Amino acid sequence: MKKIIKLALLPVLAINTLAAQQDSIVIDYNSYIEKVVSGNMEYAAEKLNMDIADAELTAAKVISDFSVSASYYNNSNWNMAMGQGAEFEVTKNITFGVRSARINLAKNEKALTEALLADYVRNLRASATGVFLEAMKQQELYRIQRDSYENIRRLAVSDSIRFAAGEITELDARQSRLEADILHADLIKSESDLYAAMVNLGVQMGKSSLDTLFIPQGALKTMARSFSPDSLLRIAYENRTDLAVALRNEDVAAAALKLTRRERNTDIDLSVGANVNSQVLNEIAPAPAFTGISAGIAIPLKFSNFNRGAVKAARTRQNQAEMQTVQVKLQIESEVLQSFQRYSLMLQQVVKCENSMLDEAQILIDGMMYSYSRGEVSLLEVLTAQRTYNDVRSQYVEVLFEHIMSLVELEQSAGIWDIDLSRNSQ
Repeated sequence: MKKIIKLALLPVLAINTLAAQQDSIVIDYNSYIEKVVSGNMEYAAEKLNMDIADAELTAAKVISDFSVSASYYNNSNWNMAMGQGAEFEVTKNITFGVRSARINLAKNEKALTEALLADYVRNLRASATGVFLEAMKQQELYRIQRDSYENIRRLAVSDSIRFAAGEITELDARQSRLEADILHADLIKSESDLYAAMVNLGVQMGKSSLDTLFIPQGALKTMARSFSPDSLLRIAYENRTDLAVALRNEDVAAAALKLTRRERNTDIDLSVGANVNSQVLNEIAPAPAFTGISAGIAIPLKFSNFNRGAVKAARTRQNQAEMQTVQVKLQIESEVLQSFQRYSLMLQQVVKCENSMLDEAQILIDGMMYSYSRGEVSLLEVLTAQRTYNDVRSQYVEVLFEHIMSLVELEQSAGIWDIDLSRNSQ
């Protein structure tokens, strides 16, 4: 009788740390993605690059400063009365096209930063969706493990009663109790996996999991889409943000080459000055006080232009950027075709599981349970059927998970996005 009571109380004594120690908030997919975009710490850090790009564009618009010089002169022999004076000069360096090229480079770098941020959002959205799907999968696996445990626990309670009544042997009663204990241990592990998955949801949203756990709303379901490889490739070439990054990188390399060439242009220094002289009282060569005006131009001799290393390096970087764009296009083609093939195969596998395996496994376990209650089959046959049923359900969940993940990867590779797991809400 004590063993019967113990078995009956096991569900009550099962660990429930998720609800006991932390508040639980059910969150749907759309709300989750919004919180990821607004709260993810890595994304927040990436967005600061836009502020940096704006600041660098402002800095690129700076105009070179004027230079002011002043000097004083006097004859050291005061007895000669040669007078004294001062010189004042303003100079300005003039470059031709350097400032506009520098601004153009900063604008292209800002556009590149925008493209990089858009690509980061694309990858963040896909990875965050994978975390949400993982939590949904662990939730489904936990339910399967819980149902399996409940079935065997009830069977073990029934067997304990039947043994007490002398209907079955003690060995059968012990076997069913042992199986219930094993499944209870598996249930605890499944709950631990679910807990870890829900903690990861909070990490993606930039939320602490010390006080609150987020529980995904919904269930894994088939998400059938109709695609053609040609249309996917065409859309990918138009929408893929990493291709936009590669093209922007080409623009940056071209702008950098233009700036390098402009910096090799001959610049000039213009100057305007004034000389203020006091009266010369020297008896041999007296002179009145006067002020002189001067203007000048200085042109450097650009012998340094014989060294074309900087231009060659900039041109090579431009060629490199063009090659990288070609490689990105090839990578896009490969990703789209592979993702399309994987999605098509996973969809077929899901349909196969739904049409045959689940129903057959359900019929098998129901029949075994009924036959066992009538003494027509052995306990070992029932336990084998239960394990088979668990394996089929777990396999179906895994296949569903891989199926939806393949859709996520396909749409990510094609640069489209209509994933909405909220439609799968129960």
